[in-house]
Amino acid sequence: MRTTQAVILARGLGSRMRRAEAAVALDDAQARAADAGHKGMMPTLGRPFLDFVLSALADAGVRDVTLVVAPDHASMREYYERRSPPTRVRLRWAVQAEPRGTADAVRSADGHVHDAPFLVLNSDNYYPVSSYEALCAVGGAGLVAYEGEALVRESNIDRARVMAFALLDIDASGVLRDIVEKPGADHPLAQRPEHWVSMNLWSFTPRIFEACRRVTPSVRGELELQDAVLIAARELGETFHVVKAHAGVLDLSRRADVATIGDFLRGIVVAP
Repeated sequence: MRTTQAVILARGLGSRMRRAEAAVALDDAQARAADAGHKGMMPTLGRPFLDFVLSALADAGVRDVTLVVAPDHASMREYYERRSPPTRVRLRWAVQAEPRGTADAVRSADGHVHDAPFLVLNSDNYYPVSSYEALCAVGGAGLVAYEGEALVRESNIDRARVMAFALLDIDASGVLRDIVEKPGADHPLAQRPEHWVSMNLWSFTPRIFEACRRVTPSVRGELELQDAVLIAARELGETFHVVKAHAGVLDLSRRADVATIGDFLRGIVVAP
């Protein structure tokens, strides 16, 4: 059965977006969003960036979306419930009380999704509709792995940023073996001629909530989603099927990304 629900992680502090950057020109509305770290609500070609994300999910057949947000999410809620309600997706709201990490953000959605598989994605990434469609077809635990050189070619992400993302170890049958966050240049995965990168686009079963509850803080002091994934695989018997993609993903992490994101998205028909 195809997956028709998704969870969008929109709670982050947006620390990189808040940092001032020389020679980056933003209009007043964009500057306000950047100063607040509200990446999903960044004005992009006249509408919030999150509209593009929701529209792409709807194009892939997703109908129910849970937004994991901060307690002070009134402006986002006012926009989506009063000013511009989506017509193709139904929204739910899950509050993550404190920014304790991505595993805690996913755990916050427990009780807000149906008892069925669901996608999880970032609010500050624009993924291809084809990635959503392929992952929805998995109908269980899985993720999309993006080939590193294709990310550089078809995204607004340079090679140095790509190599700072998590690399994936995938077995011959297409099942995830391991995730290595920010591997050094001498790591075996970094030494391979082809790099498969996690851009945090997942399909989970409700079993992930138990895995998230078992996560302990990482060396960065956060409850991290990749740790929950490995717990689900190694302790709870979950098998993560990998969908390989030679495609780009747009990343809205910094102020300098705002203009380039608009260039990539220009011409896309948006209908959340």
